[in-house]
Amino acid sequence: MAKFLEQRNLAFVTARDSAGRLWISALRGERGFLHGQGSSLTVEAAPQSPDPLHGLKPGQPIGLLTIDFAIRRRVRVNGLLTMSRPGLLQIDADQAFGNCPSYIQQRVLEPVAHDRADGGPGVQEIADSVLSAEHERLIRRADTFFLGTTHPQRGADSSHKGGNPGFVRVENGVIWWPDYAGNNLFNSLGNIAVDPDAALLFIDFASGGLLQLSGRAELEWVVPGAAGDDGGTGRRVRFHPQHVRAGTAELRGADVAFSPHNPVLAG
Repeated sequence: MAKFLEQRNLAFVTARDSAGRLWISALRGERGFLHGQGSSLTVEAAPQSPDPLHGLKPGQPIGLLTIDFAIRRRVRVNGLLTMSRPGLLQIDADQAFGNCPSYIQQRVLEPVAHDRADGGPGVQEIADSVLSAEHERLIRRADTFFLGTTHPQRGADSSHKGGNPGFVRVENGVIWWPDYAGNNLFNSLGNIAVDPDAALLFIDFASGGLLQLSGRAELEWVVPGAAGDDGGTGRRVRFHPQHVRAGTAELRGADVAFSPHNPVLAG
């Protein structure tokens, strides 16, 4: 697992901002920016202003996910943030585990360099809790998003969610998606059942559009096979956005091979 971490150049972290709101943010670096020794993970990157997790406070739970879309592999590391400096995070891990490759769309991502001084990527506009029409379009065409959750005893967690475009629905400003069969660990669902604070991150890898949401989530049970129950599990998650940030990601990857495990959309 340590070798896999050291070969990655992309990660996603879940933590709370200075106001206590939960967010999930993307971190990018050169290969080797993640390296572990024993139970300690060093991340040679940190959220930059104006990302909502800029200036992360140490001493709080943090969840990290690193993923390689090209080979459909992912690893999660959850623990305590023991150090936070510009360009450097230190995590004392108490959980580290891989997940199955299901629902990961295969794509090769390339970094896109920009001059931040020109108002380009990374300069986000703060919106209120109401999703704009553009935000809803980005969500509805997504085949991938990232979910941040937390638990009062087990800490924060970052997870990947994927499916065919349209698997994430938006109705009256509320976002929901069916829960597909996975590794039966139920990390995210178990967290949401105890603490409804949640965060979503959407990236349009073709255009570079980025959307970060902080809000509240709830688990719903429906009749298996009902409209929208794509995977037939009878479970879905409904998310109510409370804070919205839009921006641009410095990653592109237009070509995609959809996972053969993606369920057919059920209405």
